[in-house]
Amino acid sequence: MIPLSPGVFAKGLIDGKVNVSVVNTDTNSDDMWELNSNASHIDFKGTTEISDSFEFFYQADFEVCVDDDDCKGQTFSQRNIMGGIRGGFGSVLAGKHDSPTKLAQKTIDLFNDLEGDIKNTFEGENRLSNIVAYSTPKVSGLQATLAMIPGEDKATDNGLADGLSYSLSYSADDLYIAIAGDQDIDSQDLLRIVSQYKMDALKLGFMYQQNEKNDGSLDESGYFISAAYKVDQLTYKAQFGTVENDATGDEEQTFSLGADYKLGKNTKAFVFYTDNSDSIVSGADKDETSFGLGLEHKF
Repeated sequence: MIPLSPGVFAKGLIDGKVNVSVVNTDTNSDDMWELNSNASHIDFKGTTEISDSFEFFYQADFEVCVDDDDCKGQTFSQRNIMGGIRGGFGSVLAGKHDSPTKLAQKTIDLFNDLEGDIKNTFEGENRLSNIVAYSTPKVSGLQATLAMIPGEDKATDNGLADGLSYSLSYSADDLYIAIAGDQDIDSQDLLRIVSQYKMDALKLGFMYQQNEKNDGSLDESGYFISAAYKVDQLTYKAQFGTVENDATGDEEQTFSLGADYKLGKNTKAFVFYTDNSDSIVSGADKDETSFGLGLEHKF
């Protein structure tokens, strides 16, 4: 992290990561190699003390596209950009930010930003514009967050809370449990239950989710499991998820295996294999397998 303006009343940091991988992807009709920039980004954030009881905090996070295809020819794209205030009452933020439902996932997705990312199979991985969110202080391991998304003068949606996202989490030692959900986000309602447990070198993750579109075209339920085991500089990883749409009978599955090798405090090399498949009742099934090698450095 690079200090921007250290001092007693104001301080800021620059951090981020560069993550690149060379990937072979085999689909029903194509087999190709590509270079991917996996959510490489630069993040400006900091705080300013307003009084003994309050501080202002901010974040301006931008994806930096090492591979120009990832950002449609643009070098930068918007990620979390917001400002807020916090104190003994908790915190309030406003801007563009990951939803409480997305954040409740914690780190059970072991192939985040790669081809096995949970967002390729499950709904609910949203970064929301025009968000106003309140988080309580953490008390005895419990914390709650409620986010409201105004409709902003749309024909039928123009209130302060036309969309809602929430989470309630509990963390103690090596155990984490959360329940989270969306209401009228992307025209659908969603409920998510997440658990993560760490036992020595082993880390286990679990998620169960239900979601449905307001028009009835989507009525899904599914589960996701993951496991990571660390041996010295090596971390072995595996995860599996499946979702079934009761409205159509379609089913999606994701399966990934991989390993990370720690080269330094903030640098790792990684390898992975992912199989994403769609079983479609009224059309042709889809299957995509990917194999990749990559490097990541956090700064």
